Amino acid sequence: MSNSQFESFMKRVCETTGLNSQTELASTLKVSRSTITHAKNKGEIPERWIWKLSRAFGLNPEWLESGVGEPFQPRDTADGFMKVPKVRARLSAGGGSFEVAHEVEDFFMFRTQWLRKKGTPDTMVLMTVNGNSMEPELFDGDIVLVDQSQTKIYAGAVYAVGIEDTIMVKRLEKLPNKLVLRSTNPGYDPVYLDGDERDTIRIIGKVTWLCRSLN
Repeated sequence: MSNSQFESFMKRVCETTGLNSQTELASTLKVSRSTITHAKNKGEIPERWIWKLSRAFGLNPEWLESGVGEPFQPRDTADGFMKVPKVRARLSAGGGSFEVAHEVEDFFMFRTQWLRKKGTPDTMVLMTVNGNSMEPELFDGDIVLVDQSQTKIYAGAVYAVGIEDTIMVKRLEKLPNKLVLRSTNPGYDPVYLDGDERDTIRIIGKVTWLCRSLN
């Protein structure tokens, strides 16, 4: 692999993983920045890097290495099921979570037909709730299904949202010139965003389902 091939590899990584630099790549791979530089100078990509990135982000290893084929591994299976990735990022039900990593921790299997009733399966991810601001509706540790294709705000619906460097789960409501982020727990006051503040919010997707473990 030549230096130009390494640059092509790096471009594919940045386009599909949310990583924006060789430093961020080194952090994800848990190697030193000099290790990335050494690989670039030699024009070599260790196979373990390919497989680690493929597993973490659901990428097609062949495409990641050579650019051949589709970027992502197919989620659907021949038996009518689909894999939905569970990402590392946590949805804060409180003051905001700084754990916003896109890396895939695991995959959960769902019937494709059932997912289609909920929204767009290919854009769905699973995320863990962290905190108590949405109790008794959502509890700390619940896993929720977020459809990233559903970003239009419907009054009273629950959404995963990002504000600056944090992400959280809230019930949204539109008022004249204002957006309200409401918690189910009465111990938490609503958050009002008006004016330019409304532009700081990112609607990640609508929460369409939850899974709760009974311990």
